[in-house]
Amino acid sequence: MGYVGGNRSVEVLLGGLRRLEYRGYDSAGIAVIGTDGGLEVRKHAGKLRVLVDDVETNPVQDGPTGIGHTRWATHGGPTDANAHPHLGDDGRLALIHNGIIENFAELKTELLVAHPETVFTSETDSEVAAHLVGYAFRDTGDVTEALRRVVAKLQGAFTLLVLHRDQPGVVVGARRNSPLVIGLGENENFLGSDVAAFVEHTRRALAIGQDQIVTITADSVSVTDFDGNPVDTEEFEVTWDASAAEKGGWSSFMAKEISEQPEAVANTLLGRSADGAVHIPELDGLDDTLRGIERIVILGCGTAAYAGMIGKYAIEKWARIPVEVDLSHEFRYREPVIDERTLVLSISQSGETMDTLMAVKYAIEAGAKTISICNTQGATIARESDAVIYTHAGPEVAVASTKALVAQVTAVYLFGLHLARLRGTLGTAEASVLLAELQAVPAKLATVLEQHAEIRELAHWMSDTRSVLFLGRHVGYPVALEGALKLKELAYIHAEGFAAGELKHGPIALIEPGQPVFVVVPSPRGADSLHPKVVSNIQEIRARGARVLAIAEAGDASVLPYADKVFTIPPASAFFEPLLAFAPLQIFAMELAAAKGLDVDQPRNLAKSVTVE
Repeated sequence: MGYVGGNRSVEVLLGGLRRLEYRGYDSAGIAVIGTDGGLEVRKHAGKLRVLVDDVETNPVQDGPTGIGHTRWATHGGPTDANAHPHLGDDGRLALIHNGIIENFAELKTELLVAHPETVFTSETDSEVAAHLVGYAFRDTGDVTEALRRVVAKLQGAFTLLVLHRDQPGVVVGARRNSPLVIGLGENENFLGSDVAAFVEHTRRALAIGQDQIVTITADSVSVTDFDGNPVDTEEFEVTWDASAAEKGGWSSFMAKEISEQPEAVANTLLGRSADGAVHIPELDGLDDTLRGIERIVILGCGTAAYAGMIGKYAIEKWARIPVEVDLSHEFRYREPVIDERTLVLSISQSGETMDTLMAVKYAIEAGAKTISICNTQGATIARESDAVIYTHAGPEVAVASTKALVAQVTAVYLFGLHLARLRGTLGTAEASVLLAELQAVPAKLATVLEQHAEIRELAHWMSDTRSVLFLGRHVGYPVALEGALKLKELAYIHAEGFAAGELKHGPIALIEPGQPVFVVVPSPRGADSLHPKVVSNIQEIRARGARVLAIAEAGDASVLPYADKVFTIPPASAFFEPLLAFAPLQIFAMELAAAKGLDVDQPRNLAKSVTVE
């Protein structure tokens, strides 16, 4: 985060970093040019609280100019020395960095040849950039020009913010393949890797494009490309306020965000249907393109990939077009066959996931059409794509995704119904019934959340569990994968999700007496229901001593004789069951982690937005 304005940099920076800490919490630091003209840096390993406590005990000289950083370690471990900011120009310049500078070793060698007196105090690639900008400032006397000279030499992904005590009242930022947004205030301006950094102070924002440099003062904002040419920027309004990113009395952000899932689904549906049919305004002008596509590739990482897997089932069923799902980080390295009749649909909560961004760029270069599903206004992936379908889940602070996931599945379903209407593959009446069922999900989901206390009791009883397996079929398979991922992320125990039909082909060897197994049971209604097959799977594992924990439709009596515990979801047709079945598994993982005394909002080694490859 960067700030120029009144003499309150410390307060603004620490408040912004608190809202940004979900992006990284290995260490934190600030650099402030005080009213006395001095530059003071304070940084510590550990969570932000360590830095805040130090500043409260030993106050920093406040002033109008400052930068702050929370870190997710890449180069060098989480230590005080490796924490940002890093210094250059004999301590007169401070720099913070998100991303990875891939050629830092080469640059460091060149720098030490040219300036053998340079002393490095950290193991980071970022400190190399700090020294380079410092030496460039000695030649130019201007932070913007110094940073422009240096970024021309850098390879990789980076956002850099720099200030210099000889140029107070100025913060300069540069971005390549890493997020940066501008906040526009009254007699003050802000920079942040996310609008959460400054939403407490202003909702007016500008997005910065690829390979651009921004210079802010208290009353001006200037944006140029790396060559120094002025560029136009587009202002947008942040649609949520700072209170949306506060716990509001909940025990954790994750608990709050799980409770907000009905609202997240409802808000994603708003304004996207009329007269019983889906119409997505953001896709206006793409009708002919969408009618002409022959294949869809869905890209995502982690939870977003599971949303894509569910979407594959629905889009193929409704729009009758082949769909494949790729992990973003694998996609471009296998030289996929894509062309102008391929649609690449990317899914990313932040819109800044580096693996997904690079995969989208690869698809664009290959001539494919691109649409993104994203929860963050002004995000890079959204700007790079031909169109964006925004989810309206609101800010998601907990690292483990919950409400963003159900919003993503909702958006994929809306896209599938929109595409089916354009291609004429669904009858009007059938499409209307599907839409009505999707619109009924928020109310049904609210009833699922009423079982929270019951799930908590089970989770606390199982707090010493060392391994949990998850089974599902059809759209229940990605739900099983999601249940396992949440348990790994939050409780740090072994968990695996399997397609239930695969059980006999190997995984059943893992079943031993007492082994907990969650089974996502499909509805028994419908001629093509997989319910009998999943019940057979339950019988197979129960016969070998497994402890069966089922998620099943209310009224499904056939499961009761074989399950040790059943959590019910309201009746829904197959495609809408995942939107109801995620929550019990998310709650279970959260409560089991809480029972073990773990931080459910900030799991170890993880960050919310993975902005490096």
